[in-house]
Amino acid sequence: MKKIITTILLCCCGALGLEARPPNIIYMMLDEWGYFESSGMEHRILDTPNMDRIADEGVRFTQFLAGANVCAPTRNVLMTGQHSGHTTVRGNKGTAPIRDEDFTIAEMLKPAGYVSGGFGKWGLGDVGSSGVPERQGFDTFFGYYHQVHAHTYYPRYLIRNSERVPLAGNTGDLHHGETFSHYLIHEESMEFIRNNHDRPFFAYLAWTPPHGHWGMPEDDPAWIKYRDKDWKAENQKGTHDPQMYAAMVEMADRQVGEILDLLQELDIDDNTIVFLSGDNGGQPYFQNERYPHGFLAPNLNPRTGERFRGGKGNFYEGGLRIPFMVRYPGRIDPGRVSEHLGYFPDIMPTLAEFAGIAAPANTDGYTLVPTLLGRDVVNHEQRRHKYLYWEDFKSRAVRMDQWKAIQPKKDAAWELYHLDHDIEELNDLAAEHPEILTKMKQFADDAHEPVCDGEVYDLSLAFDGHEAPTE
Repeated sequence: MKKIITTILLCCCGALGLEARPPNIIYMMLDEWGYFESSGMEHRILDTPNMDRIADEGVRFTQFLAGANVCAPTRNVLMTGQHSGHTTVRGNKGTAPIRDEDFTIAEMLKPAGYVSGGFGKWGLGDVGSSGVPERQGFDTFFGYYHQVHAHTYYPRYLIRNSERVPLAGNTGDLHHGETFSHYLIHEESMEFIRNNHDRPFFAYLAWTPPHGHWGMPEDDPAWIKYRDKDWKAENQKGTHDPQMYAAMVEMADRQVGEILDLLQELDIDDNTIVFLSGDNGGQPYFQNERYPHGFLAPNLNPRTGERFRGGKGNFYEGGLRIPFMVRYPGRIDPGRVSEHLGYFPDIMPTLAEFAGIAAPANTDGYTLVPTLLGRDVVNHEQRRHKYLYWEDFKSRAVRMDQWKAIQPKKDAAWELYHLDHDIEELNDLAAEHPEILTKMKQFADDAHEPVCDGEVYDLSLAFDGHEAPTE
């Protein structure tokens, strides 16, 4: 039994100046897509005109942060609006599900008449558990439930509402097969939008590219562009890894464009909000002596040469800072850049306000609608976080304005940085500002609650682990 009930606020849409029908919502999230991995951020290689279009026709946030530093926990934060001191899933265990009583965006939107579909990587509960998306408000979900299953683009099967869908010609080889899973996931995303364009819909497109064990069809235009590039890099898993990663990003960009075109074709563009983000900080793949920040340098500013410290798996800026942009034609002024400090808990209350419903009382986020549409439109101020919080099973971090406190390992000393003056987090100020660190450590203690695990009802139904390594 769900413990939280939302109330429809019918006056809200009128207050926002929206149509009587609430807007459609598309949330696109790319796996491991780095902050600087787009042409809009002046990347030296990648060409991403459709991703750039979302920013150019909407607003790009410069300091929006992920819910966590790895896949499953950040999805838990996004889906429930709670920071990782309150969520069920706080690590990448693969089999760990959210609880039946956890309350998701899809459940929140249902009383407002939304149909919800998810496509890609779920990561919050495998088949036979309390966390499966169809128990969490989704009318349909197609893709991978277990996150390790999502490491290959050529699995033997995908999952639709807990049922296996065999993929023809795939043998379990990580890099090759006859059926490329992401094409199917993208096609199902498009079909869901077509089938539901005449009613409010929430399309959660949690795509796996560019993460995973890379492999894609030889005739994909993005791969044709990059396959013959002579890029030498150490620590490669395969022959063409840097080329394949670049192709994955540009394939995803092409498909973003196809979705934007579909909205215009269906004449729903003006009443559809499109979010595009990464899921956690970038991974500096393909490092060598010449490319110490990784060949594609997801966390390296090409203009200044400054680099976000760390990357996926830790709470330095490289593990948390993500691309985040929102497009809503006719509502969001195009070409804006916002320095508002926000993170994944803010998505749930934002969608609630757009849908004209109340956000759950236990959310740790604040609606972004005043920043997106303007205070004069919504008639209330943008609330700002007293602090932002992250934790996993080995580390913790707190953000207070431009102060960042990190305990990188259990029992390690806390570190303190001022990001306005030290975006690379190299100058530890803990000894110089003990009063600030004490305050932030207290925030961390206040934010933490013990983990309450979800339930696995039938482990025999879960992913068998034979198609991908358990990394």
